[in-house]
Amino acid sequence: MSKIRGVGKAKAVSLLAALELGTRLHHQTTDNRYVIRTPEDGAKYVMEDMRFFLQQENFVCLYLNSKNQVLHKHTVFIGSLNSSIVHPREIFSKRRLNVRLLHLYVCTTIHPSGDPTPSREEDIEVTQRLFFECGKLIGIQLLDHLVIGDQKFVSLKEKGYL
Repeated sequence: MSKIRGVGKAKAVSLLAALELGTRLHHQTTDNRYVIRTPEDGAKYVMEDMRFFLQQENFVCLYLNSKNQVLHKHTVFIGSLNSSIVHPREIFSKRRLNVRLLHLYVCTTIHPSGDPTPSREEDIEVTQRLFFECGKLIGIQLLDHLVIGDQKFVSLKEKGYL
């Protein structure tokens, strides 16, 4: 690489190290990935990032493979104090993830108030729209929608909305 114009020895070593890191990440076994088997697993995974109190509602998706291992976590939308506008096109955007590898997904809505009580207008209606209209259409199942407050959560699947 150092024979390329403008690439010295130090830059070549940096580039080779970056390529090696990419190769290792690509070939990394999936055994080290976080597995979501229960609503508690999903809530715990998202709550770890809530160390700092959020001032706005967040809508976060966890994308899972067929072994329920987290492939990707994405903050789809950051809303206002008490609402967020979510559209399926943001959740299933091809540029963000490889849809062919997905099997399931978990949606989480983080309420900055600390109260995990689902709101009828947004949390429940979005869940039903995502589950019944979108996920079934493209073959990616919504495993659960968790509404997360201050170290507490509500599973909309356990409440019977899925």
